[in-house]
Amino acid sequence: MCGLAIVFFALALSTTVYEMTSPSALFWHVALRKVYSIAAFSLVGYAARRAFDEHAISRSPLVTILAVAAYSGLIEVAQALEGSQEGLAWNTIDVVCGAIGGLIGNAIVRRTTPTPR
Repeated sequence: MCGLAIVFFALALSTTVYEMTSPSALFWHVALRKVYSIAAFSLVGYAARRAFDEHAISRSPLVTILAVAAYSGLIEVAQALEGSQEGLAWNTIDVVCGAIGGLIGNAIVRRTTPTPR
């Protein structure tokens, strides 16, 4: 879980990766970037939920959603420290994308893990 989160954190700070995956020349590059972020946060949410289950941390989906949203918030802070000028509205949208990813990751674990009897 930590390795995945670290890799995605580093990728989120890379302007090169941003331009490679969603070139600003495309008029819909922002929407593309948000789709990518939800997919990435879903993977982090999946890994977090699995780790929470393995360590008997709360089974509430809210724990996963809040954890991934907080992780997304940390990325926003790091990007701001790196000079990003997105603004609070876009930062909020990005954190919401993190929460959506956490919800999706949690749902995937719940649908693919047998319920204990």
